[in-house]
Amino acid sequence: MATRGGTGDEPTSYGLRPPVPPPRAGTAAPRPADSGGPGDSASPGGSVRPEASVGRADSVRPGDSADPRDSADPRGSVRPGGSAGPVGSAGPGERRERPAEGARPGGAPSPSETGAGRLLGGRYRLLERLGAGGMGTVWRARDEVVDRDVAVKEPRVPEHFSAAERRTAHERMRREARAAARIDHPSVVTLHDVVVEDDRPWIVMELLRGRSLAEVLDEGTLEPREAARIGQAVLGALHAAHEAGVLHRDVKPGNVMVCRHDRVVLTDFGIAQVEGEQKLTETGSFIGSPEYLAPERVLGRRPGPESDLWSLGVTLYQAVEGVSPFRRRTTPSTLQAILLAELPPPQRSREMTALITGLLRKEPESRLTVQAARPLLNALAAPPARPAPVRTPTVVVDGAPDGPPAPLPVRLLRGRYGAGAAAVVALALVVTLVLRFTGDGPPEGWKRYDEYRMGLSVAAPADWTIAVQDDLDNDGGAYRGTRYTAPKGDVWLLVDRMEKATETPRAIAERWKREHESASPPAGGAPSVATVESTTQQGRDAAVITETYSRQEEDDVTRRLYKTLIVVTSRQERVTLAVDVPDGKGAAKTAGDLLEKARADFEIRNA
Repeated sequence: MATRGGTGDEPTSYGLRPPVPPPRAGTAAPRPADSGGPGDSASPGGSVRPEASVGRADSVRPGDSADPRDSADPRGSVRPGGSAGPVGSAGPGERRERPAEGARPGGAPSPSETGAGRLLGGRYRLLERLGAGGMGTVWRARDEVVDRDVAVKEPRVPEHFSAAERRTAHERMRREARAAARIDHPSVVTLHDVVVEDDRPWIVMELLRGRSLAEVLDEGTLEPREAARIGQAVLGALHAAHEAGVLHRDVKPGNVMVCRHDRVVLTDFGIAQVEGEQKLTETGSFIGSPEYLAPERVLGRRPGPESDLWSLGVTLYQAVEGVSPFRRRTTPSTLQAILLAELPPPQRSREMTALITGLLRKEPESRLTVQAARPLLNALAAPPARPAPVRTPTVVVDGAPDGPPAPLPVRLLRGRYGAGAAAVVALALVVTLVLRFTGDGPPEGWKRYDEYRMGLSVAAPADWTIAVQDDLDNDGGAYRGTRYTAPKGDVWLLVDRMEKATETPRAIAERWKREHESASPPAGGAPSVATVESTTQQGRDAAVITETYSRQEEDDVTRRLYKTLIVVTSRQERVTLAVDVPDGKGAAKTAGDLLEKARADFEIRNA
């Protein structure tokens, strides 16, 4: 499995494409070469399950077949952008199947009873089919009471579903309606009505005119400012949903509509999780599109708002970079990349880099929150400020100075020579302060050691003894370690590197905590007590576990404290840096100080 994220040599990755310039006033927006017709397309406010955002007004042209066609992707997501694409067209690796003649899945009426012209609830006249997926068909309809076009989602359950699965599918559509109805935000699709006919819920919602973000990205990447504008709207929609107790769970380009008048709408709450409602039995292995799943969801943990923010981060990365960062050839390798692969360094995101990397931290506790991400997006989406006119101050000199001229203040430099000169002066001041108040190399009395066997360097006290603890034949993966021990033998520092890591640093730390706390202590000793916190090392997600434990030493049992930094490299190797000290008053501070000093020169090569 590749571990670098989606790169150009991955057959399932996009190649980078230049951004498409915005259309000039009075001209139509550019469209794909295979688009279905002129003008804007229209999308229902929700898309059709599973995995797909289906149905635009230009997806079905006059004369096209009205039979529903399902698209399936062997990777587990419907298409590279996460959208099912226009009906009647198939992307690479997709296949389309026609339902059996006369089949009526789930006890549904025959096609003649559900086709164009049917009147629902005495007011919604079905006009044309916009799209179809495995779990439903979306229609453009006319609300004859208020004389407006609406979107109607018709449930269509696969024929092989059992009665219980049909009930679950219908309940999921009712839940989609309830989820959307709970949220009041301009970037969330508006629900109009739910009509129950033939014991099936038909969802009536606003008809969105525009294109999905997935379709926009088919034409090329976005400039960071436009991506930030879209992210701004989606973040607002997610915040409103989370405040209403709703997790979307399927944020992706195919479920983001870019509409007329610069409106951006988050659609498809078909698999949303609503607070206080019983979890539905799932009919598939994964709920959501695999490449957009957050690591905690891959691990089966309970999702939270942070999971939606991860999916937003993947969407924004894809929008500006033109590649989905964790997609691989197969669904299992994609899920493994989400857990273990390092995020490929963004090349085009420029000022968005900090936002994207903050949203894509693997540990949810370390991820940017809505409150932290909002000001970043607002600043990125803001139009560039006009430069202020430069005014040159007049300087009156009465005579030659007695000594060397005083440096001009930064404010005066900015006015006389522009902002660049002021920036150079400010940078020089910063560099001077850094050089004056920080030193190079390890702390006094410590030494930098190059552990070439492990491909890393670390600092340790110069007078401590050194012992190698390698075990290259370990069944769990080759192990290399070096232990540095204080002259008294009661304090030591251990650095090691072990192959075949299959968990994130936080997951490793949490597992150790569970295992150690549940283990029986030696006779006369107390159980272990551990805490875990997230951190970073060289820009990678990392974790620190602090544990007090009982240790059998000859005829005595002592209480000790160790503090360990855990990192997992892009090569799936676990690297740890640990200190171990006698427990007691001040032990935590002693261990923390030792670990920080060791980290002063701790550098993992090929991290």
